[in-house]
Amino acid sequence: MKHKIPNKIIKILQELQSADFEAYLVGGCVRDLLLGGEPKDWDITTNANPEEIQKVFPDSVYENSFGTVGVKSRTEKEGVESVEIIEITPYRLEAKYSDKRHPDEVRFARNIEDDLKRRDFTINAMAMNVAHETFEIVDLFSGQEDLKNKIIRTVGEPSERFEEDALRLLRAIRFSAQLGFEIEKVTRETIKEKASSLEHVSMERIRDEFVKTIMSKGAFDGIGTAKELGILKYIIPELEEGDGVEQSRGHIYTVWEHNLKALDYAVSQNWSFEVRLAVLLHDIGKPRSRRRDNVKKIWTFYGHDVIGERMSVKILNRLKFSKKTTDTVLKLVRYHMFFADPDKITLSAVRRMIVNVGEDHIWDLMNVRIADRMGMGRPKAEPYRLRKYESMIEEALRDPLSVGMLKINGNDLMKKFHMKPGPKFGQILNILLEDVLDDSEKNTEEYLSKRVLDLNKMSEEELKKLGEEAKEKKDELEQGEIGKLRKKWNVG
Repeated sequence: MKHKIPNKIIKILQELQSADFEAYLVGGCVRDLLLGGEPKDWDITTNANPEEIQKVFPDSVYENSFGTVGVKSRTEKEGVESVEIIEITPYRLEAKYSDKRHPDEVRFARNIEDDLKRRDFTINAMAMNVAHETFEIVDLFSGQEDLKNKIIRTVGEPSERFEEDALRLLRAIRFSAQLGFEIEKVTRETIKEKASSLEHVSMERIRDEFVKTIMSKGAFDGIGTAKELGILKYIIPELEEGDGVEQSRGHIYTVWEHNLKALDYAVSQNWSFEVRLAVLLHDIGKPRSRRRDNVKKIWTFYGHDVIGERMSVKILNRLKFSKKTTDTVLKLVRYHMFFADPDKITLSAVRRMIVNVGEDHIWDLMNVRIADRMGMGRPKAEPYRLRKYESMIEEALRDPLSVGMLKINGNDLMKKFHMKPGPKFGQILNILLEDVLDDSEKNTEEYLSKRVLDLNKMSEEELKKLGEEAKEKKDELEQGEIGKLRKKWNVG
């Protein structure tokens, strides 16, 4: 076990003990070590108070109300020094949590038992003495037994633990998803009873636990458990609208089941968080767009991608996701229904799709589409069609996809054609891009120069009208083809 614990951690523990203080590894890192894993974080606890810790480690920082002292660990590689902050927290006593989020006061204890009994779950309430390589485990609440039996159980009464910090309701589900453990019966029942306590927890904290759940191997079970225990309604209640909503004959699952199975596939492929979240949300607009075609006796979901994008905006903003994450997920949800029949789609349409989602995310969009199909209970998407479409993306990526990739740019318009920046300036560049998106061979200086001379003779109104007409015509033709083929393939 020693080889998994960094020397810098062992050194800190030894220095505390040499100063006649107790010092232990505690919490998640002990759990992970006992499970045979390699911890990402190292939590150290001691009976020394913050001032005493700082005497042992003069080169440390203490700027918080929880007693945590940051010890600077310095390393040098190839002549460059780097500094890492390792946190040490004094033993703490239980305290009242009036707001169900933070203790009303922080009091320090002098024995490890008091510290462990205030922790959330038995598997996180163990301490390890490693300074003298004894690897002695302090386990007052049968955490090792629960690890062995793969059980998530609170320390003491579940109601008390969840009253202290309502976020623990979500943490129980997250640990269950990460570790593949079952939540113990009483703990599970109490989560259901206390679900409404999450109203007192900030969306940022809820979001962070949700992200960890989505990124775990058991994300499928985690989201399912959250719904079953009444927790999901405080994260993404819109997902529950798909429960029991039957789909057209192309699907064998309800909208709810389909979203989870698609997510499960994305997890199995170890795809990014943005792809996983987009997969979970991609059909969230279906329940609100569902209509019955009584002639064909099928359900249709026309426009669910647009509705899903609008719903996702509210969801992502509510959960306080960054603008970057929000923008990426919205694009993937909005365009997941892109038409992908390589025998009938044009290279121009592929280029436009790349423009819509961005070059950085076109392959993410392909992954969302694959997960969508796998979530339908079908075999993997037809290899030939998929390879052909991917080859069209590869080809399109070599073509100009933005004004900045044209052979003539804004500087050329000013220097060569003596044009001044303004509305007409931008309209001409956009019309040139429309021409090139239609036919990449037109992206030559000769063609574009001649085109600029012709366009520059037009008024701003004529240019505006020309640009709008070209765009409308192309959009109308493409949407018409997409509409026909969606009906043909029964994908609504």
